[in-house]
Amino acid sequence: MRGQGNAEAPSEAKSRPAAATLPSDGTKLPSDGTTQLAAATSSASTALPGGTAAVRELLLALSAGFTLPSPLPDNLEGRSDLPGIIDSAIDAQLLMPDGSVVGTVRHALLTSTPVPTIHALQRELVDKLAAEGRPLGELARDLARGGLQDSRVAAELEEAADNVLETEPAMAAALYAESVLAGAKEMPKAACRAQAAAGIGDLDSAGRLIDRLLALPEPPDVRRGVDVAASVWAQRGMMSRSADTYSWLGPGKTAASAPLAAIAMIGSGDTAGAEAMVADGGSRRSPTHLAVALSLASDGLRQTLGQKPHLGLPSLIRASDMMNAAGTAIPLPEAPAVLAALCALHSGETAVAASVLKAAVAAGQGGDSMRPRLYLLQAWCAMQQDNTDDARLAINEANKANHWALAPREEFLLAALELGLARRGGEVHELVLAWDRAREAMMHVSVDLFSLLPWGEVLVAAARLRESHRVSHYLHGAWDLLERLGNPPLWSVPLHWAAVQAALLSESPTDLAPHAAALVRASEHSHYAGVLAAGGKAWVSVLAGRFAAADVETAARGLAAVGMPWEGARLAGHAAARADERRDMVKLLACARDIHPQGGHAPAEAHEESPASTAPAPEPNGLSAREIEVARLMLEGKTYREIGEAIYISPRTAEHHVARMRRRLGAENRSELLVRLRIALGEGHPPGE
Repeated sequence: MRGQGNAEAPSEAKSRPAAATLPSDGTKLPSDGTTQLAAATSSASTALPGGTAAVRELLLALSAGFTLPSPLPDNLEGRSDLPGIIDSAIDAQLLMPDGSVVGTVRHALLTSTPVPTIHALQRELVDKLAAEGRPLGELARDLARGGLQDSRVAAELEEAADNVLETEPAMAAALYAESVLAGAKEMPKAACRAQAAAGIGDLDSAGRLIDRLLALPEPPDVRRGVDVAASVWAQRGMMSRSADTYSWLGPGKTAASAPLAAIAMIGSGDTAGAEAMVADGGSRRSPTHLAVALSLASDGLRQTLGQKPHLGLPSLIRASDMMNAAGTAIPLPEAPAVLAALCALHSGETAVAASVLKAAVAAGQGGDSMRPRLYLLQAWCAMQQDNTDDARLAINEANKANHWALAPREEFLLAALELGLARRGGEVHELVLAWDRAREAMMHVSVDLFSLLPWGEVLVAAARLRESHRVSHYLHGAWDLLERLGNPPLWSVPLHWAAVQAALLSESPTDLAPHAAALVRASEHSHYAGVLAAGGKAWVSVLAGRFAAADVETAARGLAAVGMPWEGARLAGHAAARADERRDMVKLLACARDIHPQGGHAPAEAHEESPASTAPAPEPNGLSAREIEVARLMLEGKTYREIGEAIYISPRTAEHHVARMRRRLGAENRSELLVRLRIALGEGHPPGE
């Protein structure tokens, strides 16, 4: 800006010399930019009292961080000719009217001036602002990035980072890094820096900082450091290490972190340790949203282990609500929303879990590092509700939630999801590929209470592929964990159900019996367990060929009501394929259709199940819609049994459909039928035929 009382008339401006040769449009200086700057200031000096040196001093001061009208360095602030110097710099197009130095000029000055000279100017600026009691603001970041080391700059950057640590960890991480550039020591704020790194998903950086911090004889901010360490261990899929970290700190030092310690310890099977931690921190609970959220989460989780586990879900939902309201992202072994969703899923309340997760995602609960987990659990809810498209969308959101790779815990959850989707899709090839990924993922994690659902899915898929021996060690760990917790029904029932399914697939009555009995015992206190027990009993009767259609239908609809429509439809479809009476077959097929309307293959129409019934009107290619469906499955290499399971018809009916297609297409044998089917379906001849 110009000095006061120095406005010039247009005619005077026109009579001035031509502008200096430095560009004012932001283009880069050539390699001899410093020479051009000297030439430019020399050209301007003919109209200036004080000459080139005065202009250069002004431009250098402004480039170093000073501003117009003040503060300015002492050698400029008292000059009576300052307004004229400013005018000359503007007219020479070295200074913009708003008081900022032209970019190319600033670059030339800063690169051509000795660094000690620049830093001396910047320290003088910091002195002046400090004397006036003014904060450095964004200037502190510029000074740090420019290499100025000054304790006042570092302190202001650390304070700014502290203020945004729990709401904007990415910004906090950048500010802490800049404070170190400004000369701050690393260890006093190591816990905060680690928290910021963990908050954006950079587990490696966070872990390295914490390792150095906790190795000190007396670590500063140790409780925060332990919170970060526990969170990192949990994300790495090692919840027992989270609990060990709090045990290392000791009950006397956990204070406000006591609820987090209790969550980690319950997750690893240590109820006594959890109670000791809660007892230590109970008298110092704060009334803030965050403190209430953590307290409710710990209390609700402990309730799920007791005689009335249904009381835990409302507490956990309120904990999630309060965490959303708090709007902070602190290190967590597990988020309240995740605990609430898991509790709901373990209770057969899939819709409730989905609702809690949706609210948590919208509120950004847990910050960036927790977003992938929330999305993956949303995908799990969608899979349970037999909504494959929504599950895939949620998985995509999880993969792009932040630019860091998924933590091992989330990688395992994703692998189990892919297994579940492949198993429900009925494609053996996809299931095998998903199994290979799951085998890799599960080697990087250990079993904890909050991972039982994915372990259950892994157990069933392993039985389906005759690979149960590869997961037996992990499942022993899961049963041991539950036993240490007192075999709480809420947490153990879904795993018992998975074990029943695995035993049915393995055709192993010996393995099935204890888990079926456990479901029956749990049904005395759990409606969900009762539904699963009835479902398991119905499966056994269907596979034995001795079942009542009404009992199977009741069991199938019960499974659908507790968030398992795919499982219910599967049960009804299998029973229909084995029914002796046409009336029962039709009834069970209608049940499967009713509870699984959006499956990969629509259930069969009742009249198509009778080989002697009138065939539907053929399509232009000579095949009915049902025959086209059977034909596509046949071309995929499926057997009559697999075709029947895929579209809820009996193997005998599938065979009759194939025979009818052979007659209709005039095929003499199976190979000829396959060729004619490819032509009829517009797929042409495969290579080599």
